Amino acid sequence: MEKQMLAIGKFKEGEDRLEKFMKFFQSDEGMDMRKSVAHVEKTIAGILPDKSGIMFKVHVHNEQGMKDLVSGRHPVMKPIYDEHLDHIKLYELTEVNIEN
Repeated sequence: MEKQMLAIGKFKEGEDRLEKFMKFFQSDEGMDMRKSVAHVEKTIAGILPDKSGIMFKVHVHNEQGMKDLVSGRHPVMKPIYDEHLDHIKLYELTEVNIEN
């Protein structure tokens, strides 16, 4: 079952964290990892204004895999997580009816 989720991550202190993180996420290895948990073509990415973090709205098809990815337990993500990320929080999204 597909589930919409929001991942908000905060980078560790240091220079070029965003650029190095995004380079990995857009690499073949990063794309394969992302495809294993979510529909990449539906992902909407955002960057915090001060470049201290990232946000991704994702359509998840492998919830446990997504939890492993954002917690740093995913074997491909672990080295990147350990080097660049302070933490990532994951939220489930539900649509709100605004017609009433």
